Order: sequence, then structure tokens, then C-alpha cells
Amino acid sequence: MPYDLVIRGGTVVDGSGAPRFRADVAVADGAIAAVGRVPDRGRRELDADGHVVTPGFIDGHTHMDAQIFWDQLGSCSCYHGVTSVVMGNCGFTIAPCREEDAELVIRNLERAEDISRDAMLAGIKWSWETFPEFLDTLDALPKGINYAGYIGHSALRNYVMGERGFTEAPTDDELQTMCDAVQEAVRAGAMGFSTSRTPNHVTADDRPVASRAASWDEVRAIVHAMGRTGRGIFEIAQENTGRDPEAIRAYHERIRDLAVESGVPLTWGMFASRFAPDRWRPFMDLLDETAEAGGRMFAQVHSRPLNTLLSFKTQLPFDRWDTWRDIRALPLEEQQRALRDPDTRAKLVEVANGPAPGGKIVGVEARPPDYDHLYIMDDMRGEDRLLRDVAAERGMDPVDLMIELSLQKNLGQFFRQPAANEDQDAVLELMQHPRSVVTFSDSGAHVSQIMDSSLQTHVLAHWVREKEALTLEEAVRQLSFNNASHWGMFDRGLVRAGMNADLLVFDPETVAPAMPEVVNDLPAGAKRLKQVANGIKNTIVNGEVFLEDNEHTGATAGRLFRGIA
Repeated sequence: MPYDLVIRGGTVVDGSGAPRFRADVAVADGAIAAVGRVPDRGRRELDADGHVVTPGFIDGHTHMDAQIFWDQLGSCSCYHGVTSVVMGNCGFTIAPCREEDAELVIRNLERAEDISRDAMLAGIKWSWETFPEFLDTLDALPKGINYAGYIGHSALRNYVMGERGFTEAPTDDELQTMCDAVQEAVRAGAMGFSTSRTPNHVTADDRPVASRAASWDEVRAIVHAMGRTGRGIFEIAQENTGRDPEAIRAYHERIRDLAVESGVPLTWGMFASRFAPDRWRPFMDLLDETAEAGGRMFAQVHSRPLNTLLSFKTQLPFDRWDTWRDIRALPLEEQQRALRDPDTRAKLVEVANGPAPGGKIVGVEARPPDYDHLYIMDDMRGEDRLLRDVAAERGMDPVDLMIELSLQKNLGQFFRQPAANEDQDAVLELMQHPRSVVTFSDSGAHVSQIMDSSLQTHVLAHWVREKEALTLEEAVRQLSFNNASHWGMFDRGLVRAGMNADLLVFDPETVAPAMPEVVNDLPAGAKRLKQVANGIKNTIVNGEVFLEDNEHTGATAGRLFRGIA
């Protein structure tokens, strides 16, 4: 019997970190059937000469819980080699939830994760209440890539406590109901339980999301209940301990002890920051300390600066300021006309150089400009020039230059202001830590604020090809096998016989993220940032060719991954 697919003559980088080798890869029944010289023909053959063949990449930190209902592709992660994602991070899920209580779930997601309320109302079709029922719904959806998901604390609190979940402690019976629901969820295949305790996560009316109303005792009780099943991972968006060493240490001891006592693997994200450049080191030391104490803990790290993207088509630092607020409320064509009026433009520049208005700014929402870290973004190489430096060369005010450059590109000019990971030496050190995984795209969230779904192709273009700080073998292992191992996806992440046939064929000399663009393709016409990649010839999911040069073939072979026992 012929193979379903044979990838011919590629250079295999198998995900293990072992040296590359030239081989054919044969696929049958959704799995890798042979790696080496394959004399038999396939029903379909792909020519990989001059390309590398790798496992599909795995992203452990996404928020596609709503998007999966209107986007079969899993964009934009799918364009950057990602074939499996874990969603439901930071306590944000849309299950468990009764349809009549959907407003509570939407309230948690709308601002904290920048997911359009109108898109969710138009795009999500409720057919579940419990988390196991939600998993069954996901199982039945046509999917281009593979999905796994946590049960989220905010949805769980609102499911059990209703509106009170935003403000109150549960009764003993309610807490037991939450513990039972998490046990039921992980037994049905949830990846684990997630929560948020960060002040960055607020509702549209500036209230904490539901999980932030929980005491540590509540979190601890739920994680211990999950631990008694022998299943699941605990993911936490961390508390803001400030810079007080005693507060940091107390928090470290709490999460260390929880990992050790519950037996549950614990994971969180870590970025470096110019505002506290040494804060990340004690957190990374905690990983080893926890392992020495008998627990398991790993950090999720990024591959580049966490950039807030700015443009007239999305968000600007001045959107809430007087005069700007009125102009920004206009359709784009009318904004352009206003910006070309000398008097209006002069007024906008004057206001932008005045004091910033009050009001809470959280996460990666646009904040007042920091001209020491505000860049003109013309390509994805990360070597952009500071707006203030170019303005000085031209004898212009930086705000006036921002307007001028935007008008030259029909308001499509991007600027970027890093919110974290400014120090690239620190980023590389975080990536190379033995207890970190390179992930955290937030794909599906912050859809008009950031575009980090391309972190995988950034690793290949920047850290491998341009900086030569990682070998291709090291990078592929970080993006595939490492992530698969930490999330218990033991059937993928390697190009080996018997593994899932999630595979990539790409040109290592050209693979790179393309520039983002603004599109209005969400339900109800809501906008988002979209970004594809160059250099990826084929993306194969469960043995079927899913993308060819960023174009969907029509295949929907993606599956729901149910968490390990």
C-alpha cells in the first residue's frame, strides 16, 4: 500500500537537538511512518530539496477560546509553523458557562484580552454548559490545527457564583463545587487549571476580572483538588509583588510550596523589564529551588520585545487626549482630511506635548509615549530607528513626524513601543534557561494591540540566521519538542516514526515574519492585526497538507488534544 504523503529530499531537523540529516519522511494514517530512504511512492509527494523538514511548532500560551468558533485556520499562529496550541491561559475561558450567563464570560475577556465584544456575541454559538461539554463541542468543530485547553478560574467563579464571582469569597459549598468541576474537567481532558492574579487584568469598567477576587486559599484548594486526580497543569498570571524583596520571597515560597505539596506542575510567564531589570533572575532561580524541593515548575518566555503596536488604524498613545479623542472617533478618511489641515495638526501636536490625561492603562494598551523607546517600524528585523532621532534629523516634533509618516502610508504606518523584554541579552538568557520554554504568543488575544503570533519565525530569522546565537537544531527543539514535553504532548514534537505527522517544510535562508497588517475580518467586522510569514513552503497537520505558502488547502485535520493522565 502506498504512503499517503512522502516529503522528498529535505534536510531533517528532527526536534531532538540532534544534528540535521538528509532524508525522506513518509506519512500514513496521520502519523509519521518512516524517516530515511523511502523507495515507495506516496499518494502525494512534496519536494523538500533545499528546505528543512521539522516537527510542527507548539505554542503553550494562547487565547483562541473564542476565535476557534469563527476561524478554522488558527491564525495567526498557523502562519508561523504552529500546529498545536494550548488555550485557556490566565483563567480566561468561555466554559463552564450557561448561555444565559455569557455576558459574565465576555466581561472577563473583553478588555483584559482585547477580544471584541461584538465579535464574541456574533461569532460564538453556545452548545455547552460544563467544561466536558465544551471539550466535546471543540472536538466536533472543523479545525486546521490542534487545540488543547485549560479550565479557567474566572469563568469557573462566574459559573458557580454568578455576578458575585467578581467581588466575593465563595461559600464552602461553592468552593467544593469549583473543586469538583476542575476534577471533572481534567478527567475529561482539560490541560489543567489556570488563573490570573495580575492587576493588568481588568474589565471594561475597571473592575478586577473574577479570578482576582479569589484568595490564595481558594486557589490552593482548587489546585490540590486537581492534584488528587493525578492530572493537570496549573498556569498562573502572576501577582504584582512590586520590588519589595520580602513580598517577592513570600510569593515565591507560596507557589513553590503549592507545586511541591500538590504534585501539580506549575507554570507562569516571565519577561525582563527596563523598569526592574533584575527582577526576573530570582524568579528563574525559583525554578531550580522548586525542583530541588521535589516540585515541578517551568517558565514561559518570549523571543523578542513585547511590543505595543501603534498606528492610526489601531491604537495611538493620544487616543484619550482632548482634540485627539474627537479626531480618532472619525472614519479613517475623515481623520486623514483633518490631519492634513495645518491648524488641526498644529493643535494635535500641541496637545500631545502636554500632560497626559488620567485613567487606568493596563497590559499592552497604548500609554503615553516614551520617546526613548518609541520606534518607527518599517520591517520585522527589529533594527528600527527611534522616532525622536529621525524627528531631530528632520527638524520636526516627534508627534508631527508620526502624523507625517502615517499620512504618507494612508495611515498604515506602524510604530512600536516595547512594554517588556527591551534588553535582548536578557531575552536570550531567558530563552536558554534549562527550565524555560519559548512560547507565550498570546495568539487570539490583544488582537489590535500586539502581534506576537510570529515569535516562532522570529526565533528562526533573528536568533538563528541573523544573530547566530542559536543553532537551527537548538531553535527547533525549543519550539517543538521542549514545548511538547512540558505540556505532556508526547505524541508530537519529533520527526520520528510513530509520532503525529505535524510537520513543516521551510527555507532556513528566508523564513521570517512578514509585516503585520490591519484587517476587519472578525465577526461583526471587528478589526485585528494579521501577520503571515515568508519562507514556509508547507504546513502539515495530522498528515494532511494544511497550508501551502500561507494559503489554506481546505484541509481541516486538526484535533482536540485531551490532557494526559
